[in-house]
Amino acid sequence: MLKDLILKNRSYRRFDQNHKIDLPTLRELVELARLSGSAGNLQPLKYILVADPNINEDIFPFMAWAKYLKDWKGPTQGERPSAYIVMLWDTFICPSKMHYDAGICAQSILLGAVEKGLGGCMLASVNSEGLRKVLEIDERYEIPLVIALGKPAETVVIDDIGPDGRIEYWRDDKQVHHVPKRRTEDMIVKEY
Repeated sequence: MLKDLILKNRSYRRFDQNHKIDLPTLRELVELARLSGSAGNLQPLKYILVADPNINEDIFPFMAWAKYLKDWKGPTQGERPSAYIVMLWDTFICPSKMHYDAGICAQSILLGAVEKGLGGCMLASVNSEGLRKVLEIDERYEIPLVIALGKPAETVVIDDIGPDGRIEYWRDDKQVHHVPKRRTEDMIVKEY
């Protein structure tokens, strides 16, 4: 059921780094993105698929992992992603930045990953220039997102936002990652 996939599709930031993901699996996930909607059907997104552990190590320092977890520098060795999909915006196809295409395609990729027993995290806080150098990315491409993928090695739960209204995710003393979400009734403005 789609709702079950969405509930399992959390932003995972710790993985079983020993669980390998191969290039054919990454290709299957990009196929889901290819079949997704695109504004004006322009399809300006391209991808770099990375399953090589050495290149993963080169990519890792250019990612920012958790804005609200100030004392956490990201996953440690053994908890890092097994693969990355670097999303590229081809400015030769579409010079304007309609990055909602990136969100649509990233969601398709992540739902496909969950269906395969994997998890991921969309990373928009990326040192693009550093990543561009490491992966030798042509200047014609912008980098709207990087999707980190792996076998989740953490528990992520959804909580209703409390009376204090705080939306910041947090980890409890057992390292369970809590994500506050607004209640459905608080999101619906009108019903006719």
